[in-house]
This record gives sequence, C-alpha cells and structure tokens, in this order.
Amino acid sequence: SRLIEHCRLYAILDTTWLAGRDVAVVASQMIEGGVDLIQLRAKKESDEEMTALARSIRKVTNTHEIPFMINDRPHLAAATGADGAHVGQDDLSVAEARRIIGSGKWVGKSTHSLRQALDAEREGADYIGVGPVYATPTKPDYSPVGLGLVRQVSSQVKIPFFCIGGIKLENTAEVLAAGARRLVVVSGILQATNMINYCRALKALLRN
Repeated sequence: SRLIEHCRLYAILDTTWLAGRDVAVVASQMIEGGVDLIQLRAKKESDEEMTALARSIRKVTNTHEIPFMINDRPHLAAATGADGAHVGQDDLSVAEARRIIGSGKWVGKSTHSLRQALDAEREGADYIGVGPVYATPTKPDYSPVGLGLVRQVSSQVKIPFFCIGGIKLENTAEVLAAGARRLVVVSGILQATNMINYCRALKALLRN
C-alpha cells in the first residue's frame, strides 16, 4: 500500500450521499478516477452495518492497492482489515486509537485551528485534516476556517495535511494556491454527474 505522503486526493465515501448506490461500485469509480485514499464515513449505521460496508469496500481497495480508512470507529478498523482510522477532536486521542488498531496502521485526526494541528502532530498523528475550509453541508455545525489557516498550517506543520470542507472542483485552485498539496472531497465527488471524470479533473489540478 502506498505511503501517506504519496496520497493527494482523499475521497470520503459518506453513506449520507450514497442515494441507494452500491458502495463497492462507488469505490471502484473513485479509484478509476484516480483517488489515492478512501475513507468510509457511516454516521447513522450500526457497527454491524458499517462492518459489512467496510468489507465490501476493502475488497475493491485491496485489488487496486488503495489505502482504506474507517471514520470514528477504530475498533472496526482492526476487524475489517482497514489501513487505519480517522478521529475527530471529540473522539479518542491518537494514542488511544493507535492502541486499538495496532501498530503499522494509520491514525488521522481532524483539526480546526493551528493549535489543534500542532497538537495532533505532537500526538503522533500520521496525517491531519484541516478545515472546514469552506462552509459545508456535511458539517453544518462548524464555521469555516478559511484559507488563512491553510497558509499557517502549510508553513508550520511537517506531517501531511489534507484540506477538507466544501472543497469542489471550482475552488480547488485557490486552496492549492494557499499552500495545500492534498485534498479531501466528499459531496463534490458523490454528487457529481460523472464521478470518474470529476475525480480525474481534481487529480489533474493536484498534479501541477
């Protein structure tokens, strides 16, 4: 499986935006479009349901050697053979998550300020999410952090960081101009009329 440093386009397969589609098909299309990393986010599903979805996606990601992450539930990462878990500010600490999923797995952490970003780096996170950069329907309770935070993090944080939150094809260029090299896209990909082409277009901008 590739190293986190080599991952540029991070797709979150959020069940909220599935609209009845099969997760394995969606994951395949994301990968065909050039996505480097896939996370399953299933806020409403039970552990059993999430495990079934994760196993289905894991088959696809394994075939293509694409890293696969579980959102918020490190105990399921171990059970489903995922490459790691992503935790939020209100979830477990990086150390606790790592203890649950075992060594050699990735732990990512969401951050919403420079202090949180530096703390997560100190805690030993493998990467951080920085955002929400823009207002996003996926996280309505969070106020956008804006491009200023992206600039600060890019100059002060050494571990890989992925910008997240309201990122779409049309605002990608300005996020990259602020110092980002990696992006997380959720609803932009899942609501695209053609996910493969949408991912390819995002990836083309990230290659520059």
